[in-house]
Amino acid sequence: MKKLLENLKTVAIIGCSANKYRTSYHIANYLKENGIRIFPINPNYEEVLGVKCLPNLDEIPENITIDVVDIFRDSKYTADMVRKIIEWSEKTGQKPVIWTQLNVSTDEAKSLAEDAGFTYIENECMMVQHERVTA
Repeated sequence: MKKLLENLKTVAIIGCSANKYRTSYHIANYLKENGIRIFPINPNYEEVLGVKCLPNLDEIPENITIDVVDIFRDSKYTADMVRKIIEWSEKTGQKPVIWTQLNVSTDEAKSLAEDAGFTYIENECMMVQHERVTA
């Protein structure tokens, strides 16, 4: 995790909110302020933090390499999000780390990710871990 966070350049944030009271907003803001390029993924917003919000992973430009897909969805959606990441990966050839925030992971999601060969980080706050590693 240390090496990943020290070299982190791009993060797609599924469920990123434009609501400044939501955790996903704060973490996206932290990442952006620390020079990490964010790709907010949420069909409900036009933009988040001045960055165009994309409706899904398929809208990420082909020339962009994603280091981490960070999931901010209710745990009942996590396995479906992992399936979508796997489908996107098969189309693009990318295999980003799948990161699930606190209380987002499920056993099914973890199994799907690991069976497909993804690194899967569960129940960790990316902002807390990044601060710890880069401080």
